[in-house]
Amino acid sequence: MVRPIELFMYISLFFTNFLCTKCISPPPLVPALYIFGDSIFDSGNNNLLPTLAKANYPPYGHEFPGGIPTGRFTNGKTVVDFIADYLGLPYPPPRIASLSTLLRSKSYMGYNYASGSCGILIETGKFIGECLNLDEQMVMFEETVKKLSRSKFKTSTELSQHMAKSIFIFSVGNNDYINTYFGILNTRLQYNPQQFAQLLTKKLSLKLKKLYDLGARKIVVFELGPIGCIPSIVRKAKLNDKCDENKNEIVKMFNTQLAVLLKSLTSTLQDSHFIIGKAHGLGYDAVINPTKYGLSDSSNSCCDSWINGTLSCKPGRTPCSNPDEHYFWDGYHPTQATYSVIASHCINGSDVCVPMNIQQLVQVLNSFACMES
Repeated sequence: MVRPIELFMYISLFFTNFLCTKCISPPPLVPALYIFGDSIFDSGNNNLLPTLAKANYPPYGHEFPGGIPTGRFTNGKTVVDFIADYLGLPYPPPRIASLSTLLRSKSYMGYNYASGSCGILIETGKFIGECLNLDEQMVMFEETVKKLSRSKFKTSTELSQHMAKSIFIFSVGNNDYINTYFGILNTRLQYNPQQFAQLLTKKLSLKLKKLYDLGARKIVVFELGPIGCIPSIVRKAKLNDKCDENKNEIVKMFNTQLAVLLKSLTSTLQDSHFIIGKAHGLGYDAVINPTKYGLSDSSNSCCDSWINGTLSCKPGRTPCSNPDEHYFWDGYHPTQATYSVIASHCINGSDVCVPMNIQQLVQVLNSFACMES
């Protein structure tokens, strides 16, 4: 039984994506955008899952178009929303919502499979309810490919071209550290930091290769951000500094191995472009030097969060009056303002998405299209 508030929310979510689609006049720069990961990118998949990790209530979505709490774990747009805007695409709808009886939409311009609290490891996030781990997200994407082959494309060549020209974006691994390694599961007893980073990158490598086998060729994978600086970590550790530098150094081990992995995949998988999104350095600099990025507060959550600002937003509470000057929205997640900085650097900068930014990746796709014609 769907509650009235959930019905309203999903109808609102549908019309938000519908209206965004209708606003597009020029053709999109790429055919589709597919999103994978955790709550950094989740746009509503957790809304229909039995979990405590939800963001489908006010004040989440306070600055999102229409002020709608769609399930994004922030006050407005995420990094991938800004990238979708640049590409001229509608925001990829959450796959679970699109499969529901409420919204049986057929999106040929991509889907969002990201799920809050989940990660690369199967066990990550399960202690607070159900979520889509990376294995499950990949299974859902494979189902999407099969449905596209039946309903949209007449030949396997057309499907292959669609996948090769589309962009795939990942942000995953944050919860494997926050909840699994540093948190309640305490896997530090099983693995030292280097071993844990190797465990995660090995499993991620298998998923990226699987994605390639399914046709993906343009893949952006974001680093883990400065986890040691989030309010949840800093306040629970009762630190006087802005960050827990020990935890940041541990997370950097994963980022270092991720860079090596993506470079290796690009060199070994024909016609592939694996881009790393170097969000850690930029995010850390914004915490330490917030005014450099138009921010004034890089320590406190903007919304009134549970347990002294370390968890999610309290329902219905009025957030701070200046969210555009806050780095953090709640105890874990950045604000739209922070995401905007990261996205702009990834789209046309030279310090985040390397060896190509999104603009350059689109140019590669256009060159590929010219060669075909």
